[in-house]
Amino acid sequence: MPIYEYVCDSCGIRFERMQHMDEPPLTVCPECNGHVHRVFQPVGIIFKGSGFYVTDNRAKSSTSAPGPKKTDDSETRSKTNGKEESDE
Repeated sequence: MPIYEYVCDSCGIRFERMQHMDEPPLTVCPECNGHVHRVFQPVGIIFKGSGFYVTDNRAKSSTSAPGPKKTDDSETRSKTNGKEESDE
């Protein structure tokens, strides 16, 4: 059975009730008989395993982020003994 959390609109108290999923939500505060509403809480979900995000540690694939850009060989010149080589 799930535990539902409620908040009273009049007095502001928060309380929990264990109810079947079939039961209608509570509408009356047990303290002041004011109107209450159900509070929805975020669910703690943990995705385990590889492949959920690009930043996960996984094997290289075609969908992975590109690596550092390589320089073009024609733009770089190798130096030999402190002198530049030339294409003669």
